[in-house]
Amino acid sequence: MAEYRRLPTITQLRHLVALADHRHFGRAAAACFVTQSSLSASIKELEKVFGRILAERTKRHVMVTPMGASAARRARAILTQVEDLVDLVQAGNTPLGGELRLGVIPTIAPFLLPRILPTIRRAHPGLGLYLGEAQSADLVDGLERGKYDLLLLAFPYDCGAAKTEIFADDSFWVIFPGGHPFADKEWLTAAELGGEDILLLGEGHCLRDHIRAACALETASGDTEFAATSLHTLVQMAANGIGLTLLPKMAIDAGLLRGTGLQARPLTGAGAARGIGIAWRATSPRAEEYLLLGGYLRDELATPAIARSG
Repeated sequence: MAEYRRLPTITQLRHLVALADHRHFGRAAAACFVTQSSLSASIKELEKVFGRILAERTKRHVMVTPMGASAARRARAILTQVEDLVDLVQAGNTPLGGELRLGVIPTIAPFLLPRILPTIRRAHPGLGLYLGEAQSADLVDGLERGKYDLLLLAFPYDCGAAKTEIFADDSFWVIFPGGHPFADKEWLTAAELGGEDILLLGEGHCLRDHIRAACALETASGDTEFAATSLHTLVQMAANGIGLTLLPKMAIDAGLLRGTGLQARPLTGAGAARGIGIAWRATSPRAEEYLLLGGYLRDELATPAIARSG
């Protein structure tokens, strides 16, 4: 008979990952919804199972040992696989059933989700959809760490080892105040924007890179000093005559320009649109469900806008 070997529990692995993330017993315990003493006892028991010290404790802080950090990385991967297993079993034969943690970038979330969520809820009342909004880099990291099951992103964007499906184009429109010479044109090219002050989002927003590529911008006047944190801020800056900006069509269709007096013209040429798509872990067993959800989003984006400003 093989010798009995003690193995760590799922709870102990979760506590180890939380401690590695927060480097503080109190914050890690709060993240796991347990008391600090319970989490400390769990880590000590895990150290007995491994026969190694995982964290060095002082009165002021916690330092995870190199072995503890390595174990936490493996534990994170194991927990993600366990969650994928639960998803597979719970979903059964019911498409888009059970929980789904969706991460969305801020230049998509407020403009597309209100349009499509009622339809998804009616079609799949058993779906527990949990939403998180963050920049692309944080979302991709969260996907790899198991924080999210699925991401709704703008492309091109490097998603690492994740699987991706791009299902729609979202064109860029040039935004300018009334009375600008661009008002006499039906559309604009990147060359015509040369010499204009182009307002962009701040560093970290993928839309910033997409617009720079579309306009062939190396730098932009006002780019650093007036970098904005949201599309709403960009619109207000443009309305106050600080410069021109570009918006994705879905934001215009959502009424972002309403009441501003700003006008919009489509940008033409190579790269004058961003791709809209989804990304998920290659190990996830729910790829067919994610593609089904992507189909709802594709169909919604294909619906003509009722009205357009300018």
